[in-house]
Amino acid sequence: MAEVSQVESALKAYIDPYLDKDLVSAKCIKDIKVDGGKVSVDVVLGFPAEGYRDELAAKLKEQVAALEGVDEVQVEVSSNIVAHAVQKGVEPIKGIKNIIAVASGKGGVGKSTTAVNLALALSAEGAKVGLLDADIYGPSQPRMLGISGKPESRDGKTLEPLVSYHIQAMSIGFLVDEETPMIWRGPMVTQALQQLLGDTNWDDLDYLVIDLPPGTGDTQLTLAQQVPVSGAVIVTTPQDIALLDARKGLKMFEKVEVPVLGIVENMSIHICSNCGHEEHIFGEGGGERMAEQYDVDFLGALPLDIRIREETDSGKPTVVAEPDSRIAQIYRDIARRTAAKLSQQAKNYAAKFPKIVIQNN
Repeated sequence: MAEVSQVESALKAYIDPYLDKDLVSAKCIKDIKVDGGKVSVDVVLGFPAEGYRDELAAKLKEQVAALEGVDEVQVEVSSNIVAHAVQKGVEPIKGIKNIIAVASGKGGVGKSTTAVNLALALSAEGAKVGLLDADIYGPSQPRMLGISGKPESRDGKTLEPLVSYHIQAMSIGFLVDEETPMIWRGPMVTQALQQLLGDTNWDDLDYLVIDLPPGTGDTQLTLAQQVPVSGAVIVTTPQDIALLDARKGLKMFEKVEVPVLGIVENMSIHICSNCGHEEHIFGEGGGERMAEQYDVDFLGALPLDIRIREETDSGKPTVVAEPDSRIAQIYRDIARRTAAKLSQQAKNYAAKFPKIVIQNN
């Protein structure tokens, strides 16, 4: 008969690819029961993992089944997503556990496409997800999510998010005509962003993904200083000029104490749709080198593929258009890695503390 400590040691031998550590050290093993030759293990992950649960259970079973005196192994894997710490002095927003900002130093690197597919991938992994389009001048999420129409207001003060593919979404694009230019100065943009975020009735979200405009201007600064962001994802392409700007974005988040969860390299490799020839059109390995240089995670690389563009343009992004495709699997892998990285940060207990109010009677 195996001892609990032996089972624990066997489980420690498996290094989780998303947490980059064993599940015992990551405090994901909640219970181990040994009854004669029967062992049961209860695993609770801090990130959504629908597409990985069975594989993880099988790997852990394999580790424990190799122990002497073990005849039967049962592994239960579930997820429990909690709120994580945000910048000092910023209040959490009702109905949202975690906010993930998706940013890039410059335009044209596929940030909005990455943001929408990341949100859909987190949802496919079992999380409750929202998407806020913070690009006031060039909102693209209404088209990418295939949503049109105006949001409802039940009380005349707040807005109900529009829902597409189980994602709760809000964008200035829902409130103005697609072809109307937003000729606004910085303070108006800042105010609009705060209203879109704070005046939307988000319904019990595990993650709100914010698609930021490119650069490091007013919107980014407002977000970094006044919005409770749990972590940021930087999107870049491999070429030097994009990496130069991506570094500025990364530095900005570091300065305002928003943790950078990692880097996604978009348009990493082009695979010819006719002959299958692979070519690094924009250079090679830039995202990985940048991740190494700044000691942040490299979350994944996406190919330059015509389907990604066609599917988002038609309002049905790759994760929902082709859920079993290799590209959708890469997005889901990036989503798991992003959420797993976030799950290791300090928890936010603000919601658990009572508010102390002093009244003069």
